[in-house]
Amino acid sequence: MAETIIFQSLPARPAPVNTEGLVPWVKNNLFANWQSTLTTLIVGGLLLFYIPQFINWAVLTATTVPNADACRAEGVGACWGVITEKYRLIIFGRYPFEEQWRPLVATILMVALLVMSCTRMFWKKWLVAVWIVVLAAFFILMYGGMFGLTEVQTDRWGGLPLTIMLATLSIVLCFPIAICVALGRRSNLPAIRTFCTIYVELIRGVPLISVLFMASFMFPLFMPAGVTIDVLIRVLVGVTLFAAAYMAEVIRGGLQAMPKGQAEAAASLGLSYWQTQFKIILPQALAMVVPGIMNNFIGLFKDTSLVYIVSLYELTGSLGLALNSDADWRPYKLEGYLFIVAIYFAFCFAMSRYSLWIEKQVNKSKLR
Repeated sequence: MAETIIFQSLPARPAPVNTEGLVPWVKNNLFANWQSTLTTLIVGGLLLFYIPQFINWAVLTATTVPNADACRAEGVGACWGVITEKYRLIIFGRYPFEEQWRPLVATILMVALLVMSCTRMFWKKWLVAVWIVVLAAFFILMYGGMFGLTEVQTDRWGGLPLTIMLATLSIVLCFPIAICVALGRRSNLPAIRTFCTIYVELIRGVPLISVLFMASFMFPLFMPAGVTIDVLIRVLVGVTLFAAAYMAEVIRGGLQAMPKGQAEAAASLGLSYWQTQFKIILPQALAMVVPGIMNNFIGLFKDTSLVYIVSLYELTGSLGLALNSDADWRPYKLEGYLFIVAIYFAFCFAMSRYSLWIEKQVNKSKLR
């Protein structure tokens, strides 16, 4: 007789745990275990204690009136009036007051160029021509001497325009140098490899301040009599060479992470050394080190504040120039520094977000 098969229903399984939304994120990131919970409670308590005080100081009791006497009144919080009074000197430095529309237009053009260069729809061949035109327009507006513009020497440039110009040109110029140095350090030719190694180790062995001092004060001593190079150019070259050495090591790390099979496969197809590097090796190596590259770019943008020591008044230097020259506003440096911190943060945060977007784009091939 055939065996009777009895089917029994399985007990219902619990519903899947929701992993999306605010509550799951809070549970997983802030209250995942007792250590995380304790840290969240401590940090949350500190924030609840200090944030209301900061809001009261920065917003509720603050004054924006450009009057130093009003800021000294009892019970007044932050004195944002120092920004209202000195913002033009902070933003544009010692540039002639009546000509400050020129650095304003030049800065807007430079920022617009950077935004275009970071947008995929503008990645066309004509973008190179746009770079040339905008850079020429920037220096014509800043320096003048033509088209009816009054000539303004570079030692009077300062503030945000100088910071953006130094950072932009240093980034653009140091990147190809860094690629060549990184390839040189992996070269089979001993002379090239040794030269690139000495360059990197020499630059990394000294602080940027020393490089700026050399470029600004020592380099002119070795020039022939009667030959002078503008201090802005010397500083730009020094910052570029310094950044290129650090960038070269980041790129070299990506090159070393590449499997040898990639180069061997390219050689089997008959590709030359440069074809292999620019079509196969470098695109993959650079994609692997995007965070390191962007980290160097952000650091370079902030390092431009060091040119203040060679009498170039960029954003930080302009703030000191604006407040130290006026005893009435000197006590309110904190508000001034918070103002330029907000400017630095806006640019650095934008660069960080763009880095994440680049990472997502280069990682799409790995998701297939």
